[in-house]
Amino acid sequence: MPPPRESHVITTTGDAGVSAPYGVTNSSSSSSPPHHRSNNSSSDSTLDVPIADGEKTSPTDSASSSDTEPEVEPVRVASRRTIPDANHYGPTTEKDPELELERSPSAATTIDFPEGGVTGWLVVFGSFCAMLSLYGLINSAAVFESYFSTHQLKDNSPSEIGWIFSLYLFIVFFVGVQVGPIFDRYGARLIVAVGCLLITLSLLLLSWCTEYYQIILTYSVMGGLGGALLNCPAYGSIAHFFNVRRGFATGIASTAGGIGGVIFPIVLRELLPTIGFNWSSRVLALIMLGLAIPANLFIKTRLPPAKGEKVQSVWPDFSVFKDARFACAALGVFFMEWGLFVPLTYIVSYAVDHGQDATESYLLLSYLNAGSVLGRVLPGILADKIGRFNVIIITIAICLITGLALWLPAGHSNSMLIAYAVLFGFGSGSNIGLVPVCLGQLCDHRKFGRLFSTAMMVASFGTLSSVPIGGALLSGSGWTAVILFSSISYAVALAFYTATRVFAVGWNPLTVF
Repeated sequence: MPPPRESHVITTTGDAGVSAPYGVTNSSSSSSPPHHRSNNSSSDSTLDVPIADGEKTSPTDSASSSDTEPEVEPVRVASRRTIPDANHYGPTTEKDPELELERSPSAATTIDFPEGGVTGWLVVFGSFCAMLSLYGLINSAAVFESYFSTHQLKDNSPSEIGWIFSLYLFIVFFVGVQVGPIFDRYGARLIVAVGCLLITLSLLLLSWCTEYYQIILTYSVMGGLGGALLNCPAYGSIAHFFNVRRGFATGIASTAGGIGGVIFPIVLRELLPTIGFNWSSRVLALIMLGLAIPANLFIKTRLPPAKGEKVQSVWPDFSVFKDARFACAALGVFFMEWGLFVPLTYIVSYAVDHGQDATESYLLLSYLNAGSVLGRVLPGILADKIGRFNVIIITIAICLITGLALWLPAGHSNSMLIAYAVLFGFGSGSNIGLVPVCLGQLCDHRKFGRLFSTAMMVASFGTLSSVPIGGALLSGSGWTAVILFSSISYAVALAFYTATRVFAVGWNPLTVF
């Protein structure tokens, strides 16, 4: 009796060793395709596999019989060839239709990634500079909040001042819905240039602002639009050059937010008492202008859009929420942002209300962001080894525990407040750095821009409401209510991220995901 036939996956490469843009679906983070075998009960068992147009392929012998392997359905690809088993010597039939790639939101593409190299790491450096401009300011918001509340806006309520920062964050993430599809189709060059220009101008104009509406227009609206244009390209460009090491590379770039959060408060601590707010803002604008140079030079894309694909709709892709994993992850981001920006915005004011000097309390924000730097690198390295969702669940739990165990009872204890700042900074830093790589694990690489922006659109409503809610709670119920609001938000975020993991891989805590 002749041996049973087997089907084989063929891996093909295009120019410069990069796999053809249409590849075998693979839900893991590896760039190598699994060797699936179909049920060979039929004498003509075949498997559709992707190839680059015009290339020749040859089947590879398999060492194991298919009766010991589970049945795997063929995947649909844009350009395909039916490959018979290795024992079949008849002619092969080819067809190369112009088909659009069909994928679910959780599918990934088998594409070769450089995983480094000079160009790849220069992209990471450019992203670092862009994130330093954006997240360095976001992580320094407590300094601006404390200064505004005692100077230009001393007659405004905490909730009204909170709208300045929440509106800024809302625009950063919500406008990203429009930026994502444009980045997917046209790349990063023009988007990054305009974003850097707007952030620089916003700080320059802020130096002349004395009224509430002026600060809203410059800091919140103009600065938020600039941040929105930088956010998606800064993360998305890394996804074009890294796959297996994406968590590590993104972690390196996202340390910029923590580094900026350390440097900017120290700079403002030295400048505000000496040269005043006006010139301090202009110095920050000059720093942003310097960071714009490497950001514009090095941020770029590599993977082309799908064949014949036009610019996607700029509106959110609500169809992705049919995937329970993506829906839970997006809601997890929402509640995580709800809990995150309350301490980032109010921790300096908390210290001042509990007896610390206003200028010296700026250092507390530097401690928080110093912990954030480590939190963006070390968990990123660990995430590539034990799973990105596994790590973000652990770090969200750290934020929850430190809020209840350290910040809530801290009071006038400076040492306990410093311990909270460092540990919360570590946990929250990894939250920010791992969000894009976790979401990227649930979608096709070339659709990352739109799907990431869709999730950020959901999160933007969290950032829009969190700081004003915190301000209202502060005015009405005091600091205990503010701290509990942040901690409960983290508890809900933890539940949603855990649900995402369970939907994807089940309850086994040892599964890498």
